[in-house]
Amino acid sequence: MVKQDKRKQIMQAAEALCTSRRFHEITLDEVAHAARVGKGTIYRYFEDKDDLFFQVVTSGLDELCELLSQKVPGDAPFQNQLLSVCKQITDFFSSRRQLFRMMQAEDGRMPWFKGDVKKRWMERHEKLNAALGSIISIGVKEGEIRDDIPPDILAEFLRSMLRTRAHKLQDAPEELRRHEVLVDLFCNGAQVVKK
Repeated sequence: MVKQDKRKQIMQAAEALCTSRRFHEITLDEVAHAARVGKGTIYRYFEDKDDLFFQVVTSGLDELCELLSQKVPGDAPFQNQLLSVCKQITDFFSSRRQLFRMMQAEDGRMPWFKGDVKKRWMERHEKLNAALGSIISIGVKEGEIRDDIPPDILAEFLRSMLRTRAHKLQDAPEELRRHEVLVDLFCNGAQVVKK
């Protein structure tokens, strides 16, 4: 088996194990068993369990950024582009719930990250914010989004809204989970439109 394939196989096994259990409950022995490799093989690709799970999450963020850069329809009106991006993100996380849970866990561990790990984590978040920020910048240029807040900050707000939608609203009525509701709330706020 090619090295990259084995590495990917280990990462997929780790992600799959997060379906029913949390990071701290999963052992490398279980990952090795699920990946059908020896435990020592894991150490050829990853320093330890923390490194394995971190790389699963950062790889997922890279996949999401790549997906966003390929599929955004550049000639559509701003709100349609934003709606498309929001749908891509929520579809990605709906199809990879384990990865979403792992990202939530890594976000929670962020204050304890040090050095290169923290730098790599921040680079991935900045990359995702840049992908979203490029769409938001279109809205700023078209006069649909306010220009007094930098697009990368607005992107962070939008990501937070998407995370909340995925995490807290999964059991909410369908009309509240629609992408259009989220985009409308992001673009127009919660203020009542006075007639």
